[in-house]
Amino acid sequence: MRAITIPEPGGPEALVLTELPEPVPGPGEVLIDVAAAGVNRADILQRQGHYPPPPGAPAWPGLECSGVISAVGTGVEGWRVGDRVAALLDGGGYAERAVAPVRHLLAVPDAVDLIDAAGLPETVCTAWSNLVMVGRLRRGETVLIHGGSGGVGSVAIQLARAVGARVAVTAGGSERVRRCLDLGADTGIDHRVQDFVAALRQATEGRGADVVLDVLGAGYLARNLQALAPDGRLVVIGLQHGRRAEIDLGLLLAKRASVHGTTLRARPPEQKAAIVAEVTERAWPMLRDSRLRPVIHARLPLADAAAAHELLESGAVFGKLVLTT
Repeated sequence: MRAITIPEPGGPEALVLTELPEPVPGPGEVLIDVAAAGVNRADILQRQGHYPPPPGAPAWPGLECSGVISAVGTGVEGWRVGDRVAALLDGGGYAERAVAPVRHLLAVPDAVDLIDAAGLPETVCTAWSNLVMVGRLRRGETVLIHGGSGGVGSVAIQLARAVGARVAVTAGGSERVRRCLDLGADTGIDHRVQDFVAALRQATEGRGADVVLDVLGAGYLARNLQALAPDGRLVVIGLQHGRRAEIDLGLLLAKRASVHGTTLRARPPEQKAAIVAEVTERAWPMLRDSRLRPVIHARLPLADAAAAHELLESGAVFGKLVLTT
């Protein structure tokens, strides 16, 4: 099979189209004929040598894919050859075949394009687990989503709206803000020209956000704490603006606030399976009634993985990129 490998860490040119042996599903696993693979910032970090795959995972990148089951391992129940699926992976999605545990599979509804579905598993599992399972976002609360135009952000807007929350987002530029509003955000903040803390306070009559979902890290920590409402929860899922910062514990105590940091890829399989199970029950059905839809910026061929990484790093992407086989 063809797959994108990383012989040596580096820039986008480090991604090499290679012939590899086809993987074989083990007990409790399925083999997927990949239709498409989602492109994530974690893939860029892996390409650069900063985010190695977990032990036992394929060395080639790709944290999510969609396709059709072509073989099943021993002990597999409830899934058959020919089923349309999307899968949360530890790696190996940038390929024509991928192996996934059945507990990390999601059935793709007929109404959802199979290629576009490749942009959903990582983003939906990330957004749902952090907004609802960690952040405990509830109906009537306010959430601030940083990077609303990104892959996770564009899905988080839809999920937060669907659970009945008021949604504020930051994005860069008026056009990206407008598109976030079109996805269901109530308040759009252009971080290039607006102070998001002041804008959020104005939109919430001074109260702030019950939950802040942050992909930026250290550079936003102090202002994120200022943006929290009493009893607010800050959930940090990315470090695009650094990993070290001081925290004002007095402000944290005064607001009875909490700070959470999470990742998805490095979680034990049992935790991932629990997230997929809850997503299957509570979030995935939203695809059937259009409360949730994949937001795909572009489809590129697998051989153009380097171009996809260049595009993602440019900051021009709204939503997700997928690589088609």
